[in-house]
Parts: sequence; C-alpha cells; structure tokens
Amino acid sequence: MELAELTALLTPEGLRLVEELGALDGTHEVAAAVSRLRASGLSPDLVAAAVGQARLRTRARAKFGPFADRMLFTRAGLEQATRLEVGARHAGRFRDAGIARVADLGCGIGGDSLAFAGIGLDVLAVDADEVTAALAAYNLAPFGDSATVRDARAEDVDVTGMDAVWLDPARRTAGHTETSRVAAGEWSPPLDWVWDLAARMPAGVKLGPAFDRALIPPDAEAQWISVDGSTIELVVWTGSVARPGIHRAALVIRGGTAAELTAGGDADDAPMRELGEYLHEPEGAVIRARLIGEVARSLDAGMIDEKIAYLTSDAPAQGPAAAFVQSFRVREQLPNDTKALAKALRERGIGTLEIKKRGVDLDPATLRTKLRLRGDASATLIVTRAGTRRLTLLADRV
Repeated sequence: MELAELTALLTPEGLRLVEELGALDGTHEVAAAVSRLRASGLSPDLVAAAVGQARLRTRARAKFGPFADRMLFTRAGLEQATRLEVGARHAGRFRDAGIARVADLGCGIGGDSLAFAGIGLDVLAVDADEVTAALAAYNLAPFGDSATVRDARAEDVDVTGMDAVWLDPARRTAGHTETSRVAAGEWSPPLDWVWDLAARMPAGVKLGPAFDRALIPPDAEAQWISVDGSTIELVVWTGSVARPGIHRAALVIRGGTAAELTAGGDADDAPMRELGEYLHEPEGAVIRARLIGEVARSLDAGMIDEKIAYLTSDAPAQGPAAAFVQSFRVREQLPNDTKALAKALRERGIGTLEIKKRGVDLDPATLRTKLRLRGDASATLIVTRAGTRRLTLLADRV
C-alpha cells in the first residue's frame, strides 16, 4: 500500500466503503468490484485501497478470525503477522511472568500488540515504516491509552519503564511494498543489538523456524511452534519469560488443542530399527527443536534412517506423545519403479492418493501425473529411504 492509498483509505468515506464491500473472494469478484466502483466516479486511489482491504480481510480470517473484519492490512504485513491464537499464548506468557508493560519493537500491522493489549497489558508498538505504523494505530485504536503506536526505528526507542520487549527482526524489505529476501546477516534491527537488549531485560524474539541455531544465545529458551501441520515460527525467550531449565521446546497446536514438549537441550536420537507396522512423522516443531529422540522413546519407536525424521514402531502412537506425530499404518511395500507402481495402485483401485516424501529426490506433482490414478479407494504413499534402500510404502493415516 502506498501513502496515497492510505490517505484515501483513512477517511470516513474510505472506511465506510470497505465495510460496504464486505468479503471479496477470488479474482472475478475483485475485478467486478473495481469496475463498478471506478464507473461510479470514485478516485483510483480510493478504489485500490478499499478493494485491497476487502480482499485482505477475507484472507486474514484464517489468522485473526472475526477480528479481521475491523482491521486494516498490508499484504506483507498480513503474511508476516502472528496468528491470533499463537499471539494470545505469547501474551499469556508475559502476563504469567508478572509483566505489565511490553514494548513491541517491529510491530508490523499490530497483530502481537493486539494480543498483548487484549489481555490487559500496556503496549508500546513501534514500526519504522510510516504506512505500517498508521495501520497498526488503527488496529489498536479500540484499546485507547493502553496501546501507543510510534513510527520509529526499534534502536531509537527508549524502553525505560517497560517491563519486557517483543522483537520481530525484519528479514524482508519495508512492509508496505513487495516483499523480497535480504542478504544473509541483514537484519533490522541488527541481531547483535537484539541479543544485547534481550540480555538486559525480559524478551521474546520472533524468528523464522529455519533460523540458524548457532546464533541462538546458549542461556535462552528456544521454542519452535507448529500450527495445523505447518511450522510457523521460532521464539527465543530470555529473562523472566524464559522457563528455568528449559532451552528447547516444541509447541504443537492442532485443531485448537495445544501440546508442548520441553527439554534442557537437544535430545539424543533414537537408534535405528527395521520398518514396523506403523510409521510416524514428527511435527515440524519437534524436528526443528531436535527432540525427535524424546518422542521416539515415548512411543517405543526407532528411526528408519539416522538422517531422516521418520520413526517406526509395531504399535500405534498412544498417550501424550501421540500429539507430536502424524501416524500411518503401513499396508505394504510397493515397487519403486514408476510403471510398476502405477500398475499396483490401479489394481488396488486407488484414485485418491496423498504423496509424502522425505530423503529422496522426488516431485510429488510429477509422480502423480505419471501414475494416472483411477478408482474409488484412497491411501497415502510415503517415499523415503532406509540406509541405501529406497522405500515406497502404501499406508493409511491413523
């Protein structure tokens, strides 16, 4: 969003137009709305801003639920924003540690600040981009004086009087334009500054889940988070918001239910074993946290290969550890050759096939085309390896 579009949007006419448009879903609806509004004589900036917001609100419901319908977004800001259910858990951690005032340095559109203010914390929300800061101010306006927004660089903000800080170092360009990756080591604010501040006061630092583990301070708590099968972020906690004795954590949220695995450090991997009746795929947060061994031992399972994150056992996943894996019951091993595999699947009448792969060079979309599936049955095809052997397994989700 450009400044001219923002200026047009933040008027009674602009906001009223967004409300009137409601949900816009799909290219056809967007194009029709643009044509209709331009024909009515509205300015191009206003039309672009209002239609863009209606489209973004539709997309934002996946992260913010009904709250999306009163918020304003940029495309990049929505993409980078924390899901509200995850932000609420972060906010709860601050509150439980006795934190009352949080500085959100790099607040984006204000998603995390919304969660903090929503449970009664006082928030200072800061973003270096003026358009993004303006949208954050709009989104946080319902909280009145308990949420203050500033357009400034994180490094220039005086956090005296704050009990803790929340930081989201930027790995992209300014939030209101097209996103692009920056070179390695180019962070805003700089990581050295982030870690120095986090060493001096309680902090939560939001990072990408693939962040270089070697750069995580050794005395901090590193918590990886998966939601509905996707690993979405790493949060490094310091000071009073870090839990004593915990340096590795995997938080798994699926269908609104949360489970967490914690440890004092990386877990030793489980030993390898032959393929059993069940195959288990650890959640991404567990893999990133290097806690696969903890899960394996809880399931009485072993690894099929020392470098591949698949576990196998003779019994189904049961108990608390079952929350940290997706499990499959292995029907049989099928041929690795594509033509022979296609023939075997046709003989079994399998027309709907989920294809998963790990540790092999394979394009599932290309393989699916070559298989020419037909039939009424469904199954999961898992292609992986154990040592030097390639395994093609027909399985069913448990």
